[in-house]
Amino acid sequence: MEDLDKAHVFDPNNAFTLTTGGDAKGALKDYKGALEDLDRAHVLNPNNAVTLTIHGDVKRMFKNYEGALDNLEKVHVLDPNSAFTLTIYGDVKGALKDYEGALDDLEKVHVLDPNSAFTLTIYGDVKGALKDYEGALEDLDKAHVHEPNNVFNLIILAHVN
Repeated sequence: MEDLDKAHVFDPNNAFTLTTGGDAKGALKDYKGALEDLDRAHVLNPNNAVTLTIHGDVKRMFKNYEGALDNLEKVHVLDPNSAFTLTIYGDVKGALKDYEGALDDLEKVHVLDPNSAFTLTIYGDVKGALKDYEGALEDLDKAHVHEPNNVFNLIILAHVN
């Protein structure tokens, strides 16, 4: 954050710096600060797929699922094969209990990136919600192999077991 703050002083209207800062603040759980940076970046560059995806992801963390879907739908038009965007899209749809829509998106991601622990964890979570416990455990076990210390995966794995 220190380096981003320095870059921000030199160019306070740089959409890339604001997007990166928003992403970093989201990772640090400063969601309010993340949304402020991402809102500004979005005004400066409204069709940037990376900004829209990160903005949607932070909105998802705030449980603003409709706002997240709005961002992610725009990204899907700009870049329909973005594995990260499709994963977040699937996660949001799962949170809204659109499990079939979530599975459709996650199946596309699985083709693009079959070893993504993040995607496999969400895939397992959605399958668990659909009571496909065998499929859920299979995906969660694969995710655990790729990232054995992923806390989110371990929580979902314990829940499904």
